[in-house]
Amino acid sequence: MTQAEKDQENGREKEKDREKEKEKEQQRGVKRPIAPAAVPELPQEQIQSNFVIVIHPGSRTLRIGRATDTLPSIVPHVIARRHKHSDQARHEDDWLLRDGLNKPESSEQRLNGLKMVDQAIWSKKMSNGVRRTPVSAEQARAYNCQVRPAVLDSCSRVKWTNTGQQPQYLVGEEALYVNPLDCYNVHWPIRRGQLNVHSGPGGSLSAVLADLQTIWSHTIHKHLDIPLRDLKYYRCILLVPDIYNRQHVKEVVNMLLLNMAFSGILVHQESVCATFGSGLSSACVVDVGDQKTSLCCVEDGVSHRNSRLCLSYGGSDVTRTLLWLLQRAGFPYRDCQLSSRLDCVLLQQLKETFCHLDQDICGLMDHEFQTRFPEAQALLYQIRLGDEKLQAPMGLFYPSTFGIVGQKMTSLQHRSQGDAEDPYDEHYLLTTQSKQDQSSKSSADRKSLSRAGGAEGDMSAPGGSADMSELPRACGAGGGVSAGAQGELDMGSTQGEALLGSADMDEPLSAHLSRKTAILNQFESKALGLDKAILHSIDCCASDETKRKMYSSILVVGGGLMFRGAQEFLLHRIINKMPPSFRRLLDSVDVITRPKDMDPRLISWKGGAVLACLDTTQEMWIHQAEWRRFGVRMLRERAAFVW
Repeated sequence: MTQAEKDQENGREKEKDREKEKEKEQQRGVKRPIAPAAVPELPQEQIQSNFVIVIHPGSRTLRIGRATDTLPSIVPHVIARRHKHSDQARHEDDWLLRDGLNKPESSEQRLNGLKMVDQAIWSKKMSNGVRRTPVSAEQARAYNCQVRPAVLDSCSRVKWTNTGQQPQYLVGEEALYVNPLDCYNVHWPIRRGQLNVHSGPGGSLSAVLADLQTIWSHTIHKHLDIPLRDLKYYRCILLVPDIYNRQHVKEVVNMLLLNMAFSGILVHQESVCATFGSGLSSACVVDVGDQKTSLCCVEDGVSHRNSRLCLSYGGSDVTRTLLWLLQRAGFPYRDCQLSSRLDCVLLQQLKETFCHLDQDICGLMDHEFQTRFPEAQALLYQIRLGDEKLQAPMGLFYPSTFGIVGQKMTSLQHRSQGDAEDPYDEHYLLTTQSKQDQSSKSSADRKSLSRAGGAEGDMSAPGGSADMSELPRACGAGGGVSAGAQGELDMGSTQGEALLGSADMDEPLSAHLSRKTAILNQFESKALGLDKAILHSIDCCASDETKRKMYSSILVVGGGLMFRGAQEFLLHRIINKMPPSFRRLLDSVDVITRPKDMDPRLISWKGGAVLACLDTTQEMWIHQAEWRRFGVRMLRERAAFVW
């Protein structure tokens, strides 16, 4: 008998012995312990970065690519879907238009904001020490009203997207140039960092998710040249906003793992990925996007929950304000409409070409631009502009210039509302901690009463101080918190409590909550300027040492502040408005707009690609089989931030 046959024979004998032992225990009535359901530990395998796809979805632009790619594919995040019925009414999601613009107070608020902008322009001296004088729009208007366009070409050579084959959908540039007369609805699935769920056609959650799946699948197949049937061999890294909607993130993860059939997924926050992409260990990350601006202080790969802030304005609001200023100055292209998709593209180009934050550039200057639209002549316009090029981007610091009335302009990090699929969530931890605190307090009271001298209880006793950073882990499936998120587990001091201050222990809980809600509502109704928002975010950090780190490393990413002179302008405003006590303590205040000379729009995506190469992220992957079995509990178990 060979050695292999002997080993097989020994294995069979051991298996028979185990079965006999089980039979004996059953006869004796011994119950075997039932092992609690736990997340299975899958065998670790070497991650190949070329089989990892990094997805950074934005409100206007999708950035997607392999983790090994130098640059991602950049696609307009828009889809056009063909009508199911020929007589169906056409719908198109707004791009530059938004709610709150046509209120009676909008015009007055916009003019008041412009007065503050002009005052700021006048108050700051130029580099030569001369005080700058604002230029009146009337000086440019007299010239611009007389301008007539010159015909460059009888045909602009720009064509509508060919829909002769009647495709069911069009994605990206093809969707932007679909003829408004064709039977297509145009949808932007993400608005202000959240899924664009609304009451109109294509606005349901399932419809928005279907749009996302179609756009991402089409881009992966067309731009990355990956067959969709091969996605089962790929993993996905998804970047989500710092202040995220838990229900939306859960649904998107479900779509990626079950519908698109990725083998695994890793979810991380944009701000933390921005620090990875820029090579910084700690920074106050300011992400100025097209529709929203988010701020967060990141320290050693952990996003400070209290410092998270989201402002519901961005680059598109600057573009819309530029049109208003151009029209005040006699804009020669008089047919420009915010409701026209191609006019929005033109205005975006004008903003990127003309606007700046360099206050050394002053006086009236002549410029020119072209209009090239399908089925129209190519025209060349002359235009004379003064301070309009500076006033528009300064709206980011004086948001009243945008003229938005009656809208929630500031969002803070709120507690989770709970999920039926996740019984051991944040509420469970808080309830458990509260019960332990009450039990400890009553026990301490009894001990103090029983002591002869009425000695006070030892504050170092277990439960004597409610340190919320040491919350107990939940028992059962997915009850733990990932090690990378421990530094963020600050359940008891949310942004609202930082505004409110420490609660009086004798105050009833209902009164405390109502008072906190009132303060939150008052704060969120305000439209903070970008510089004030940065100061507020840094001020919410726990220690002075952390605040010093943040002031010395303010990282600006995203495409909304890519104006000439933006770095110096923002630095000047931060230094002038920061607390005097910190101004004396700090060696320097640094605003970083192009780390390593990289495009600030790609830094967060680059950080996501860096994640794929780190060995420490191995334990953060959520595999398809785990998601099928445990669902959203896996996000709390594996996410690198507190879910």
